[in-house]
Amino acid sequence: MKVKIFDESHELDLEEAINEFLETIEEKDLIEIRYAVSTMYDFKEQIYCYSALILYRD
Repeated sequence: MKVKIFDESHELDLEEAINEFLETIEEKDLIEIRYAVSTMYDFKEQIYCYSALILYRD
């Protein structure tokens, strides 16, 4: 089993990165995708972090 971690500042960038990766593995090798969103405020703006962890068979 392996993991692949993605971290992007925009949800569409995360979607694109995940879709590109999924094209490189067989559907039967995909185990799970875990998704998370984090936010932070730096007294100037709200910062978002979109991340995903993909578990797959190698």
